[in-house]
Amino acid sequence: MNLSDVKDAFPILKQLENGQPLVYLDSGATAQTPVSVIDTIARYYREENANVHRGVYGLSERATDAYEGARSKVRRFLNAASDKEIIFVRGTTEAINLVAQTWGRRHLKAGDEVVITEMEHHSNIVPWQLLREELGIKLVVVPMTDDGEIRLADFEACLTSKTQLVSVVHMSNALGTINPVADMVQAAKKVGAKVLLDGAQAVPHMSVDVRALDCDFYAFSGHKLYGPTGIGVLYGKEALLDAMPPYQAGGDMIYSVTFDKTEYNVLPYKFEAGTPNISGAIGLGAAIDFVESIGLDTIAAYEHELLTYATRQLQTIDGLRIIGTAPNKGGVISFIVEGTHPHDMATLMDQDGIALRASHHCAMPVMQHFDVPATLRASFGVYNTHEDIDRLVAAVEEARTMLV
Repeated sequence: MNLSDVKDAFPILKQLENGQPLVYLDSGATAQTPVSVIDTIARYYREENANVHRGVYGLSERATDAYEGARSKVRRFLNAASDKEIIFVRGTTEAINLVAQTWGRRHLKAGDEVVITEMEHHSNIVPWQLLREELGIKLVVVPMTDDGEIRLADFEACLTSKTQLVSVVHMSNALGTINPVADMVQAAKKVGAKVLLDGAQAVPHMSVDVRALDCDFYAFSGHKLYGPTGIGVLYGKEALLDAMPPYQAGGDMIYSVTFDKTEYNVLPYKFEAGTPNISGAIGLGAAIDFVESIGLDTIAAYEHELLTYATRQLQTIDGLRIIGTAPNKGGVISFIVEGTHPHDMATLMDQDGIALRASHHCAMPVMQHFDVPATLRASFGVYNTHEDIDRLVAAVEEARTMLV
């Protein structure tokens, strides 16, 4: 698919919002869904809907084939070694909680250290705080610079012989910063720590190779990758997953059950209790087909061009300050306008058909670092254009004029 044709693949982007053509700049919250994914999900319900792994009739077998086919696509997408290493979950949040509640409870004890960074999403802070309250572990926070960057030296200084786990974001949702995760994984391995990477924002924007990174766990959400909501992935090295206890109990995660004893199923089913989100997984597979039809390297280059253009244009506006100016960023730009509140700005810009986020972005410590209550955030998808950015800049100017 050519980039010039991409926007036409998204039906929702053809509608008007408050009488204006919709400019969608909130892909960091959830990306829009291409018609190929919508049609795949609709076709599943029209032609293949049945429960998986249970029936011996043709319809169930076809549903199972489609569901497991999606797992294989995810495995190839991440370059994992085996389908057994791909666990379907509801999203990144559940994936991190799964690791905390299974690997964490099994391996961590009082005094052990878990290292995160100052730029984490709440979903990579609170699960470890819960374990801290329960087990007495120590949470070590790597500081970020005023550019919104994690210096490798600062990270390495936080690693000790007590570090058991490093859990860090690959790309910041609030700032767009892309962390040097390959170097961070290598440093963590030197002290014997396991590494979990939060890839929710990274996977839509760049190629990810979990074997090249040598991370132990990698988590992402389908809806930020042009797929449906309610589906996500936890990648884990097979030996680690195999040694972890189940996360939830129910159907499909067992091999045999008596009132005296339950024998658990093999990977990956041990972690997928109950009827899974079948259509969601199949839709995620279609979303991977979509991004691979364009090419992640092509997407990354195009979004970098959009980010550069948007940064340059926004910097021409009086009183506008960009929050997060690290040299290595993905397609996210946060900013504030002096004398205005981000929520007021976003409400006015909505009247011009501009949809962008005004919030703490579930990253309150980031807001506290920059001493702001919230920011405006434009986050780009492959469907955005230079014309979208021109309309964004015009809407910011208009809103600022009304409020200041």
